[in-house]
Amino acid sequence: MGNPPGGQTVTLDRKLHIAVLMGGWANERPVSLMSGEGVAKALEERGHRVTRIDMDRQVAARIAESAPDVVFNALHGVPGEDGTVQGMMDLMGVPYTHSGLATSVIAIDKQLTKQALVPHGVPMPGGRIVRTADLFERDPLPRPYVLKPVNEGSSVGVAIVTEDGNYGNPIARDAKGPWQDFAELLAEPYIKGREMTSAVVDFEDGPRALAVTELKPKSGFYDFDAKYTDGMTDHICPADIPETIRDLCLEIALKAHKLLGCRGTSRTDFRWDEEQGEDGLFVLETNTQPGMTPLSLVPEQARHAGMEYGELVETIIAAALRDFAVKAPADG
Repeated sequence: MGNPPGGQTVTLDRKLHIAVLMGGWANERPVSLMSGEGVAKALEERGHRVTRIDMDRQVAARIAESAPDVVFNALHGVPGEDGTVQGMMDLMGVPYTHSGLATSVIAIDKQLTKQALVPHGVPMPGGRIVRTADLFERDPLPRPYVLKPVNEGSSVGVAIVTEDGNYGNPIARDAKGPWQDFAELLAEPYIKGREMTSAVVDFEDGPRALAVTELKPKSGFYDFDAKYTDGMTDHICPADIPETIRDLCLEIALKAHKLLGCRGTSRTDFRWDEEQGEDGLFVLETNTQPGMTPLSLVPEQARHAGMEYGELVETIIAAALRDFAVKAPADG
């Protein structure tokens, strides 16, 4: 394979004891377990000592007991991606991968993400937070529109409300959808067009956007099942799009990564209405802890950029150790 972006040699300079934190109790637990096991095996193949930790309420004691050099955070969703676990490990003084507390709090919340990115020129759909009870009386936006939880990932609980959909008009209380599970939802205009994503990885000389992948679900939209079921979505990497759109995706993904203060890796998801050209490109969200499963997009884009899976994992760990070395208080 060729060198990764920037030409760095992507290896850690010593063998480490790494705790891989996975599982938990969020909706994305099965994905987290797959991500964590993939990471653990890759680290073991590269000679590191690995302790697997399936997160429970005693997680702090289990991390302290294992006393790792660094924690690879392979959790997805709440509480592993929203700042809760990050704050715990900050208090413990344990180095950990991916974004820190403040970034995690903001990026998990789609409305806070908009407030952080839109004033700096990052294009995102409009919309507003709505009370679920109000949906049964009237539409919050003209149809078609999208309803989604404010702080869930992997397209958990997303509904596209159309004129001829089967949710009713107004939405029926007994219709299956996110309104049955969440007291508040984010309502956004539906952006027609193509689904794309771009990963950013932190190298020693700074973060770089790797590639643009187009996602083509074979039915419906790119929901949880389409993301994590083999054969349900075609990944076109690199995406067959104009250079101007490719470059704009890479530029925006890198900008979002920096503005939010992401660390290690992030993945920014887009919708592109090609009829509108550059004006039709919108960011849907930036994911601070993208999946590391065999079907996941960050490892796929890393391969395209010349990085093996194990190199990617070590690169993410190296970013965590660099950051911890800068922030750690001096002894005494």
